[in-house]
Amino acid sequence: MLNGLFVTGTDTGVGKTLVSAALLHRFRHVPELRYWKPVQTGIEQDDDTAEVLRLSGLPADRALHEGVRLPRPLSPHLSASLAGTSISVASLMDVASQQSSSSHWIVEGAGGVLVPLNDHELMIDAMTVFGLPVVVAARSTLGTINHTLLTLEALRARALAIAGVVLVGPPNIDNRLAIETHGRVTVIGELAHLDPLTPASLQEAAMRIASTGDLDWVFAR
Repeated sequence: MLNGLFVTGTDTGVGKTLVSAALLHRFRHVPELRYWKPVQTGIEQDDDTAEVLRLSGLPADRALHEGVRLPRPLSPHLSASLAGTSISVASLMDVASQQSSSSHWIVEGAGGVLVPLNDHELMIDAMTVFGLPVVVAARSTLGTINHTLLTLEALRARALAIAGVVLVGPPNIDNRLAIETHGRVTVIGELAHLDPLTPASLQEAAMRIASTGDLDWVFAR
């Protein structure tokens, strides 16, 4: 079984990859910290693993490159179908089971928690089997309250531990307070627009995520 954190999002393109890279900076001191994206669609346009390695400054061997890699930037189930293949939670677990038990992981999901992997399994089914505490990447802007609360509700319905929320975008104290109050969750960090977005600028921003030790328990296991 993997140890570490699972990064999900309230939507596609919300900032999961940025948050994953930031967490790799924040917990760089953790022994054998590695990154994995089990399912990647649109690989010909966006290689999230390569982007995370660039932004985190980690060497290529600190990422697991195995998994589902599909050409079209669509929902995993549709992208797989059009590629003449299929995705299963069991196949993802086969890859996970071959990894060293001494490693710690930042695992990034594809899309949101209820994105279909196939005709009968959703991303949250894989998350439930992995059993990792979840960090939710959410937009800071209008609409985020509803999307974030729905995501938290889905996670709690599966009894998944919620490590916290990271808001991506311009700081919005009202949205932050609403999410914390109504979602009964901690916003463990905020990532504003970084210009330029470089490993150095992201590292500086990442040090403010969970700065009070909120996530130390995850990597102490």
